[in-house]
Amino acid sequence: MATQITKRMISLLLALFLVSSTLASSDAPFIVAHKKATLTRLKPGIERVSVSIDIYNHGSATAFDVSLTDDSWTKDTFEIVSGNTSMSWERLDAGALVSHAFELDSKVRTLFYGAPAVITFRVPTKAALQEAYSTPILPLDILADKPAEKKFDLALWLAATKLSQAKRLLAQYGSLVSVISIVTLFIYLLASPSSGNAKGGKKKR
Repeated sequence: MATQITKRMISLLLALFLVSSTLASSDAPFIVAHKKATLTRLKPGIERVSVSIDIYNHGSATAFDVSLTDDSWTKDTFEIVSGNTSMSWERLDAGALVSHAFELDSKVRTLFYGAPAVITFRVPTKAALQEAYSTPILPLDILADKPAEKKFDLALWLAATKLSQAKRLLAQYGSLVSVISIVTLFIYLLASPSSGNAKGGKKKR
């Protein structure tokens, strides 16, 4: 499912850039917008969504009264904690880039499909407002169970870390340990009963 959506996104982007190369030659603005969202687990039962939208004027003329609206975040699922879902700029010159970001919290476990953001702008040669759309985002699996493999990977990582530390200590103090082992073995041989008996037998002879 995610692979199909990714392919569609790539096709959409290619189509946008092909159209933009044609329109960029004319004296008109051409808006390209990229929307992305990331999930961060704050604590059990709460997940934060960080959204950022980049708007680029790929055309050769200025766009005026640029307005961004991203109202696909339903209030029964999300709560805005930083920024807002709309923004406006007086103008966006040719080749210029503007960005907007906001954050939301969610306490609802769901698979969320977000719609593209809508950008409207005005062109002096046209009476009606022009519209453009951002790229869509992949579905957000909010408050999904973490895979058990991650716990296993963590255990492996801890074991590898301990092994690495042991190797490092052995490399630093290996020669000292060898010397101590040899001295200990030598003292043990001198103090062992067999060596004492051998000396007593020689004296009797």
